Amino acid sequence: MRRDAFSGCHPAVNFLFFVGAIGFGATIQHPAYCAAGCIAAAVYYLLLKGRKGFKMLGGMAVLFLLMSALNPLLNRSGKHVLFTWFGNPYTLEALYYGMALGSILVVMLLWFGCYSEVLTSDKFTALFGRVIPALSLVLVMVLRMIPAFTRKARQILLARRAIGKGASQTGKLTEKAKDGASVLSALTDWALEGSIITADSMRSRGYGTGRRTNFQIFRMTARDYFLLALILALEIAVILLGGTGASFTPRLKIDPIGWGLAVYCLLLWIPTLLQIKEVIAWRISISKI
Repeated sequence: MRRDAFSGCHPAVNFLFFVGAIGFGATIQHPAYCAAGCIAAAVYYLLLKGRKGFKMLGGMAVLFLLMSALNPLLNRSGKHVLFTWFGNPYTLEALYYGMALGSILVVMLLWFGCYSEVLTSDKFTALFGRVIPALSLVLVMVLRMIPAFTRKARQILLARRAIGKGASQTGKLTEKAKDGASVLSALTDWALEGSIITADSMRSRGYGTGRRTNFQIFRMTARDYFLLALILALEIAVILLGGTGASFTPRLKIDPIGWGLAVYCLLLWIPTLLQIKEVIAWRISISKI
């Protein structure tokens, strides 16, 4: 992960932003808002991941095209028929609806990818550890499950190959299936054992039995208070201004673009704008040396 200015903000600022970005991205189907969400999420994802993020964006583009193209095959609603597929109409409205659904899925995946990079487990625990100690621990364990499983599975595969028990690239399908089953069995045993050890460890330390006291490394600054108020005001403005309605089937009906889109774009570009500001300030300070 590349360190950016928004990641250095207080966890409350990060959490409030992602609540709005993910919540609006999952519920708004307006094409302009979907496009704005995709662009903002893609730019910030590349800012966090660097060149490695292009591979993810390529996969998202393929996913978007597939959902857009396949939806009219399943949803035949709409009046404007583009062509007939095996006797079934392929309508323009269903195509637009598929594009909206595809963009929503892409926005969600990208923002969740950014969320996992910015709002780390220590930030989440610091934010909710005192309020919901047991639930915060469970959520942290769930959020770290997939990357931990991926790393452990790679270690098991390499270890099996080192002792000559791994399936070769040119091996038979049955050998690869057997090798995969062995890796899955070892991975399951590791996960169950780790969960028991974690539960016993936290129980022996009295986690959740009383008021939690811990060392807090996150402190609210004047910038954090300003960003918190700004993000909250922009999210409320997006809701109040409206203009986000869109329906595609059986008739195409989309609200006209208003000021709500500008407010929405400003909200989504806050992390990227903060990083641009930091880069400009750094360049200026370097030039004065």
